Amino acid sequence: MMGIATSAFAQQEARTYQLADAPRYSEETGYGYDLAPTPEKESTAPFFFSVRVPDGNYKVTVRLGSKKRAGNTTVRAESRRLFISNLTTKKKEFVEHSFLVNKRNTRINDKEVVRIKAREKNKLNWDDKLTLEFNGTAPACESITIEPADPSVVTVFLCGNSTVVDQDNEPWASWGQMITSFFGDKVCVANYAESGESANSFIAAGRLKKALSQMKAGDYLFMEFGHNDQKQKGPGKGAYYSFMTSLKTFIDEARLRGAHPVLVTPTQRRSFDGNGRIRDTHADYPEAMRWLAAKENVPLIDLNEMTRTLYEAMGVEPSKRAFVHYPAGTYPGQDKELADNTHFNPYGAYEIARCIVEGIRLQVPALAHFLKPVERFDPACPDNPDTFHWDNSPFTEIEKPDGN
Repeated sequence: MMGIATSAFAQQEARTYQLADAPRYSEETGYGYDLAPTPEKESTAPFFFSVRVPDGNYKVTVRLGSKKRAGNTTVRAESRRLFISNLTTKKKEFVEHSFLVNKRNTRINDKEVVRIKAREKNKLNWDDKLTLEFNGTAPACESITIEPADPSVVTVFLCGNSTVVDQDNEPWASWGQMITSFFGDKVCVANYAESGESANSFIAAGRLKKALSQMKAGDYLFMEFGHNDQKQKGPGKGAYYSFMTSLKTFIDEARLRGAHPVLVTPTQRRSFDGNGRIRDTHADYPEAMRWLAAKENVPLIDLNEMTRTLYEAMGVEPSKRAFVHYPAGTYPGQDKELADNTHFNPYGAYEIARCIVEGIRLQVPALAHFLKPVERFDPACPDNPDTFHWDNSPFTEIEKPDGN
């Protein structure tokens, strides 16, 4: 199929790309295979496909399957946002699925840009392309259709730190890139979180301003901070001082635009005492968020308590399987053991996302209306990690995310 110009999307046109004869991505074409090598015919290797589009929400429809072989396809977008997991197709069988992807760059207006970190500059979340990853044991996709989403779709903006961000590379993951799979094509998740951010630094970098520039009435603004905020010292700092002021700014700005703020208490760290109980490591920050939620009449998802239950149910040693704990040599270039008790692997991120989904059911019923029908989740009964399957992206990173 022919390429697409930016103006075409501005005119609300859809374009379909047949993958069999698609080129490599270039600035001239504005679409094509990207990042990894272009797959050979009937290859079962993962591949990427990008299309240059303006900022906004897009409806993506993939036609999965092959005339020549059976397929097993996982589809993720941008920085490993999960949408379709291990969908199987028989030879000559085709299945169409649609989902919504938020795409953005760093531009806020003619004079301002988001001040991203050096490590973000090559991230797929901040460029001018909408990128799709096709993974699985035998990824098979015949065509991709991309069109601007209906303006009425609800956007859920996520603000937070490394426990929320779309992690780019294996083996790191966060709940923000997993929760996308729990919504259908009426809600779009826009994850603005970044590793190492606190509530005030998030504002100072222009991340909130960028989100607000895209926000409309009826959208949602989720805030999970606390991990990095608690490390700030000095006059005016603290849970009931600068932290509270920053969160109040998020709440007021969202409401000014007719959007709905939602507070999320910070995930627990994997820190057990001698009795197998989780230690509280966030000082007054979770309680300050609870107090603010009550005062401002803002829904609160108490992820701090839910993850306490989750990790204690897993147990001291088994809970390592939810975090980045891997012996040396597990990933390319990894010459040392990885033992991180804050950041999740894909299984852990998925379990945290299930906690968030359950919190939405209980605390944000209007948004829960858009969730796909899935089984209820009890953090006291975590999923068996042996039954969780994740197709590794071709890209890995040994350096841990900012923050702890």
